[in-house]
Amino acid sequence: MEHARISLEQWRALVAVVEAGSYAAAAEAISKSQSTLNYAVDRIETLLGVELFTIEGRRSVLTPAGRTLYRRARALLEESGQLERLAGRLAAGEEAELRLAAEIIFPTWLLLECLDALSVTFPHMRVQLHESVLGGTSELLTRGAVDLAIASSIPPGFVGEALMQVRFIAAAAPHHPLNRLGRNPNLDDLRQHRHLVVRDSGSQPASSAAWAVSEKRWTVTSKATSIRAACMGLGFAWYAEDIIRRELEDGQLQPLPLEKGRERYATLYLVFADADGAGPGTRRLAELLEASTRRRQAASS
Repeated sequence: MEHARISLEQWRALVAVVEAGSYAAAAEAISKSQSTLNYAVDRIETLLGVELFTIEGRRSVLTPAGRTLYRRARALLEESGQLERLAGRLAAGEEAELRLAAEIIFPTWLLLECLDALSVTFPHMRVQLHESVLGGTSELLTRGAVDLAIASSIPPGFVGEALMQVRFIAAAAPHHPLNRLGRNPNLDDLRQHRHLVVRDSGSQPASSAAWAVSEKRWTVTSKATSIRAACMGLGFAWYAEDIIRRELEDGQLQPLPLEKGRERYATLYLVFADADGAGPGTRRLAELLEASTRRRQAASS
């Protein structure tokens, strides 16, 4: 890395002179002598070989080069201040990065709203989001790969709090044969058609036998792929109602009027990897998630 020839204090002197309007006013504003400010500005001009000010009448005004350097110097000083404040927060225990696992059945819009609210308090915190499925969430927790998880089950050795209940509905495209039988489909009808399943993201997938109803099955990695396939009439699936709300409203998907088992429910839990050692950012996100899901459930009840 190239060594900077101009110090932050010299750039600070230039900014102060420009914003105060004169060397005398700048000296008073930042408690420096006029001679110190004069020397700092002269050094910038000498070391960089550029003229910062020109005389117009009785006034010193910035040259085009001076205006450019002033703007960049001001940005540099602001960045320097932000860096120092960040260092202070890190010294106080704030995480530089928050690692989160979230089951794909958790409403994406709600998760993004909470992460956006988190960034108001922790604007410099990086977020690493793992969108996981079933055993993949537990695996991330047990490997210590995440600080917080929204999980459909609590792995042994961890403690979690119930966050929300998720309602699943069986759905397919309006033109899918299951929606055009003229009667309520039953289990035998489902077995005649393709079931769309999202793959468990764990290296040792949890059993999903309870959800498998047809040997005619496509297993995909992304919920978006499953939803698109269903909209195209290529199969049916049980979806968390929230993640297909738009497709239901637009008429791209339609609930299957099943004879039995039209609805299924699952509970999502909020699980800390280390509740005692969780940083302030992790704790704040947990608070936001809990508050948001409470408001959502109260509004729907």
